[in-house]
Order: sequence, then C-alpha cells, then structure tokens
Amino acid sequence: MKRFEYIRSLEPQQAVMFATPSEASFIAGGTNLLDLMKFEIETPRKLVDITRLKLKQVETTAEGGLRIGTLVTNSDLAAHLAVTSDYPVLSRAMLAGASGQLRNKATTGGNLLQRTRCYYFYQPDSPCNKRNPGSGCPAINGENRLLAILGTSDDCIAQHPSDMAVAMRLLDAIIETLKADGTTRQIPIKDFYCLPKDTPHTETVLETGELITHIVLPAPIKGMHAYDKVRDRASYAFALVSCAAVINVNNQGKLDTVRLAFGGIGTMPWRNEAVEALLTGTDGNLDVISQAADLLLKDAKGYGQNDFKIPLTRRLLKQVIQRALTAKGA
Repeated sequence: MKRFEYIRSLEPQQAVMFATPSEASFIAGGTNLLDLMKFEIETPRKLVDITRLKLKQVETTAEGGLRIGTLVTNSDLAAHLAVTSDYPVLSRAMLAGASGQLRNKATTGGNLLQRTRCYYFYQPDSPCNKRNPGSGCPAINGENRLLAILGTSDDCIAQHPSDMAVAMRLLDAIIETLKADGTTRQIPIKDFYCLPKDTPHTETVLETGELITHIVLPAPIKGMHAYDKVRDRASYAFALVSCAAVINVNNQGKLDTVRLAFGGIGTMPWRNEAVEALLTGTDGNLDVISQAADLLLKDAKGYGQNDFKIPLTRRLLKQVIQRALTAKGA
C-alpha cells in the first residue's frame, strides 16, 4: 500500500475542503476502499476520515419518506423499524449483500459507491479500461461469467455489484451531496450512475471532493415487496441476477402497481420503466410476461460465459410476477 496523508474531519464542509483538490478519498467503513488500496488499484494521496460527522440519523420527511444519513451502517438501516415496515424491499436487499460483519461496517453512502468485482479490474497487471483508461477490456473475450449483459460497451462490460443500490433505484431515491464551495445538490438515483460508453472510469456524476450526505426516499409504495437474488451460494456472494420488486395486485387480479429493478445484469442498477408500463393493468399472463422479458432484454448481449444470464433473467421475472399474483389469490 502506498503512503498517504490521513485527516479526520469533524464537519461536512471541512471534509469536502480537505478532499479538494483531487487525489483524495473519503473513508468511512472502508469495506471496499481498503481492499482497492492494498491492491494499489486506488492510490489516494489523502484519506479524509468522515466517521465523526453527524450523519448517522434516519429521519422522516414532511412528504412521508425517509432521510438517511450517509454514515448509517447497512446493518442499522436494514433493521430500522421504518425500513422493515415501509420499505421491506430495501431491508431484504441489504441483508442479501455481503456478510453480517461487513454490513456492520459498510455505510449507506459507501455502498452506493462500491466498485465492480470484475476479475480484471482487481488484477493490477491486467489491462482494464476502468482502472487504466485506454488499456483495453480483456473481459469481453475472457472470464466474464459474472459480468453485465445490459448497458455494456466495447470498452467495458463490468457489472455493478451493489444489492442496496438496486432497491434504491426501485424506490426512486434522491442523493443529497455537498460540494467544496458550499453548494448542495439533489441527484435522482436514475441520473447518478454513468454508462461506461468510452469512459468506463467515470462511474458517477459526482464531482471532485463532492460528498454524499443523505439519501432521501419518497413515501412508501403499496404492494408486495420482494428481493430475489440468484447466486452461486446462499450467502456472501454477488448476484448472478437479482430483482427488486414492488407489485400490487388489485381485487380484480390486475397488476395496478409494478416496479422492477435488476442487479447483476447491468453496468448500473437496471430499471426499465417501459417494462413496468407494459405489465401494469394486465393480469400477468404468460404472454404479457414474455413480452415484458423481450422488452427488458431487447438490447442484452452475452459475451460467452455470461450468456446464461439472458434466459435466467426471463425466468426470474416470471417467478416474481407469478408469485405476486399467487399471493393475492391465496
């Protein structure tokens, strides 16, 4: 690990000032950053410790939603009464990720910013456009079983690793930030992540030194909340395909609320509102589910080892819709 300067910050504005100019990183739980530093994938010259900031609260908003401090741990958020009762899809997604020990350290803001687990990204002696722009993407013709089939480009097919971010995308979370000049931003999560295109090293719209301070959730959504995660083993594994869902079935057996977001298949948490619109108002029969799957996967591209993700996603979508309909009829 290369040498770095360590600074502990006590106020958010102080933290962003310490982190400007570039080559500085914020550190809270450090569950991803420290590994990256050990492999010299990330080599910040300065670490700004934000663990003393007063950003560990979960508060209700005037609109009936939640405002979550960036330093709330994954364990605390998953167990929070307001989350388990009103946003169970979020709680289930968080509990599906990592291990209990890591969830005790990992923070809400840090989870949104965790980086891909593509083999080549973690191999310093291998080319990787995300790590070293312009060096190439060996995953396209190499080991790509875990990697993305949607949102990819000729420069990168790395998958987004977060479970929590998939649920946040489903719930239309708003990310609040603070800049070094004292200004703040509210960024809808749908606009937060960047597709790789020809700049895969740019993963979010955050500017240098910009700090995530809170994540705001809108009012709860009525319906069945579910998080299905298909993986190689029952725990401590990244998703092959996952689906966060909120589905409400009315008394006539029609789908009157459908929200779906997917993990494991995209270069970012993947949501297609056109798929939701196609399913809404229908009885969720096999034909309409097939049409929805066709629309969801219209631009999907397998790269050999990960070809199986396309039919697997179709089956998972069918399972989620049919379970919601069965639960209503039970």
